[in-house]
Amino acid sequence: MAVLPSAADRQSYAQILKSTVLIGGSSLINIGFSIIRNKLMAVLLGPAGIGLMGVYGATADIAHSLGGLGVNASGVRQIAEAVGSNDANRIARTAIVLRRVSLLLGLLGAALLALFAGPISRLTFGNEQHVNAIILLSVAVFFQIVSAGQAALLQGMRQIGSLARINVLAAFFSTATSIPLIYFFRDEGVVMSIVCVAAITTATSWWYSRRVRIERAAVSLKQVFAETRLLLRLGSIFMVSAFLTVGSSYAIRIIVLNQDGVAAAGLYQAAWALGGLYAGFILQAMGTDFYPRLTAVANDNLACNRLVNEQVQISILLAGPGLLATLTFAPLAMHILYTPEFNGAVDLLRWICLGMMLRIIAWPIGFIVLAKGVQKAFFWTEVAAAVVHVGLAWVLVRMLGVTGAGVAFLGLYLWHSLLISWVAHRLSAFRLSTANRGLVLTYIPLAACVFSAFQILSFWQATALGSAAAVLSGVHSLKILTQLLPPESLPWPIRGRIRQSA
Repeated sequence: MAVLPSAADRQSYAQILKSTVLIGGSSLINIGFSIIRNKLMAVLLGPAGIGLMGVYGATADIAHSLGGLGVNASGVRQIAEAVGSNDANRIARTAIVLRRVSLLLGLLGAALLALFAGPISRLTFGNEQHVNAIILLSVAVFFQIVSAGQAALLQGMRQIGSLARINVLAAFFSTATSIPLIYFFRDEGVVMSIVCVAAITTATSWWYSRRVRIERAAVSLKQVFAETRLLLRLGSIFMVSAFLTVGSSYAIRIIVLNQDGVAAAGLYQAAWALGGLYAGFILQAMGTDFYPRLTAVANDNLACNRLVNEQVQISILLAGPGLLATLTFAPLAMHILYTPEFNGAVDLLRWICLGMMLRIIAWPIGFIVLAKGVQKAFFWTEVAAAVVHVGLAWVLVRMLGVTGAGVAFLGLYLWHSLLISWVAHRLSAFRLSTANRGLVLTYIPLAACVFSAFQILSFWQATALGSAAAVLSGVHSLKILTQLLPPESLPWPIRGRIRQSA
């Protein structure tokens, strides 16, 4: 970097990295449990069972997004605004209504899924053999909606440490309980394990949300309606976004399932899980802490754009080397984390990694639309993304088989990155900083070269090239991070080396 950041900028970078490490650290622990869980489930269930789990999971997600009415996302904004007002009574009123509304929506969402279990089974599987499983799945939807409301309270109050602990505890107990269910019941235990995971997540989120100090407040019926109206008005936009996202995921699984069968759906589920494994912790941290911070400065375009550029820079530096490593060692990862039966997902995984490289750039930019509350722009960009993703998948899966789903994901983010950059420029005159343009022009071509190497070179030549790219990019990222962060935030060995070189 030609110009070193100011002290204020360094502190901002440190805040981004701190929240990323805190949430990301808990996600890495989750990844450890996920590795154990995925490996054992792959051995016990095989590709067909993993595919079934993916389809059930997508069904629960879409029911959650519809039944929750986006209150988990709008709740974060409402709580954050109440906290910013320093009005204890307003905070208490918003928190009470958020909890009650989440409970009511959980009951309604579960009831609707159970009521329409027959049509959903026919739409998804082409028969009614899975009706009882979908009825049981409605219990998981209830827990998911209630848990999301409790997490929204913690996130709005920026209780990042509590959210991290919830992630870790839920992952541990979920693994400890779901594996025995799969072992004893095999395919019939899939839905039971989903319900169990949702129940445990709800229990842990309840434990930490009840520890948040909120003053007692009497809430009149008029105030309940007013708060509920605000939650649902903003939440409806978030609901549409969530529905389009999980609906696309559901539709693509159905396309793969109908085209190539449940085993192919299992390959897609495995590749999707691994492709998002490393980038996922950065994206999760982004939604947890970055969104409330950006909302606070949304009316100041200069501050807003600076914060987004900082987040983009940190995201590329952290995710780039890991995605290059995943591209390189995709066969090894698939073999270790699953079984040899999943080797057919290797090419699919590599396409997904290319898409993830663009996703970590586009996501922070997209938060400008959210933070500014421009509902029409947010709605239409989400609609465009869903149409492009499903449309590409429908065409490419027919042409290329299950690998076409990965190509469709890359195509989605080639399109979405251009669209969201244009929209953000219209809203706040956003442009990538010089430093970020340099990183994009380094990491994107590098990822494309590593991917291409596996198509035209021998396996060992391509692996050597990919390994060198991952190591060198990791060193490069570490060097830039030491320049961006204040010295006191760095680990003491790195701090000592910097002093010696100075």
